[in-house]
Amino acid sequence: MSNENINVNTYREQRIRNLNALAEMGYEPFGSAFERTGRLAEIRAGFEEGRAVRAAGRLTAIRAMGKSIFADLRDGSGRFQIYLSRKDLPEEAFKAFSLLDLGDTIGVAGRLFVTRMGEQSLHVDEWTLLTKAILQPPEKFHGLVDTEERYRKRYLDLVANPEVRARFDTRIAILREIRAFLTARGFQEVETPMLQPQAGGAAARPFITHYNALDCEMFMRIAPELYLKRLLVGGFDKIFEMNRNFRNEGLDRTHNPEFTVLEVYEAYGDRTTMKRIIEEMLPHICRTVLGTMVVESSETGERIDFTPPYREVAYGDLVREAMGDDWFDLDAAAARASAEAAGVAIDPAWDHLLITHEVYDKLIEKRLRQPTFVTRVPRAFIPLAKACADDPSLADVFEFVVAGKELCPGYTEQNDPFEQRKAFEAQAGEEKEKIDEDFITALEHGMPPAGGLGLGIDRLVMLLTGTEAIRDVILFPQLKMREP
Repeated sequence: MSNENINVNTYREQRIRNLNALAEMGYEPFGSAFERTGRLAEIRAGFEEGRAVRAAGRLTAIRAMGKSIFADLRDGSGRFQIYLSRKDLPEEAFKAFSLLDLGDTIGVAGRLFVTRMGEQSLHVDEWTLLTKAILQPPEKFHGLVDTEERYRKRYLDLVANPEVRARFDTRIAILREIRAFLTARGFQEVETPMLQPQAGGAAARPFITHYNALDCEMFMRIAPELYLKRLLVGGFDKIFEMNRNFRNEGLDRTHNPEFTVLEVYEAYGDRTTMKRIIEEMLPHICRTVLGTMVVESSETGERIDFTPPYREVAYGDLVREAMGDDWFDLDAAAARASAEAAGVAIDPAWDHLLITHEVYDKLIEKRLRQPTFVTRVPRAFIPLAKACADDPSLADVFEFVVAGKELCPGYTEQNDPFEQRKAFEAQAGEEKEKIDEDFITALEHGMPPAGGLGLGIDRLVMLLTGTEAIRDVILFPQLKMREP
């Protein structure tokens, strides 16, 4: 057995002895509800010396000084100092407090006062045990530093690292403000199936399961798009959904197989309608949640300014800027040679279209640091959007790119069932069974012209909190199970 395991067992045994001693003194180690005056942050905000309050929280520090004890309580809102004096508490209550350990949860009642050091504190008249912690917390609540352990034991990470809790508070606030922004503009939040008979709305490898009651194969959704568009057919004209998608693909610093996406659709809108939503919503979030339009990366120090308007530039113009004005006049062989000379690896079988997109993906997109709408993208890559009126080879879309990563596509949505079928057929190739015939049928009943967008929430939170790894903005990221 390792020294670490010996220490864990020793601490655990000592805590159980303390638990038993407290129980013998009449303290229930896993107590009942405790009525509070408010959360600790609320008590601090409404601080009034001499005011009687009741508070509860986890003990994160204990400083015994003979006849007096100072301790720190922490709840979901913040920290507050408490003070216990031997002369103001029954002897047994003061003695019992010495059997408490870091991580225990207690309730206290007393009067607010300010210490000689000027700190707002609570003078405890009585206390009660609410939960005895059997296991030792990270040392001094700063000891949980191993990255994988932090993800596996997020509950300890939240306790040990206040900045982690603050990041997730920010995520929660961002989601709240997105909903408030859209609701205030007449959008209705809807829910569409997570389990679907066909995986549609994007090109991705799905998670597959079996529906026993119907004896059929089902798919965890890779996107809600096709169901949201069915609702446009049904008469909903301003809708959004913010929920999970699932893609059975890789794990890296910007990808998790279970992730959160916002999709918004507006009947009678188009790409420009969606652009306006982004240029209004992101500044709203920055103002209300962050209090600033400028976000700084915690790792690189790069500063991103979300003050609108944002740059708009055509995909083809970006390619010409990077590869030369004659790029689209080159044949595939010449384009391949030019791309490889620029350091981009190219598959010999690729045509000019695929070579161009690889150049964009590997060379151009990552250089777009400030918020940018990339428009007029090749239609072959976007089968659910309408073509540009002046060039059927291009899609009337934008890809919103920030800090070198696509954050959000926005479309003038395809509502022509004949064109949609052609696009699906081209995408499906020989696998015609992958075409969602029910969706085509819905379009034949008539979907109004519409704009739509899909915003990656996890990546948005990463950007707005200056975080570099997606696992740091997901409470419980996917990890490989440990060997037993």
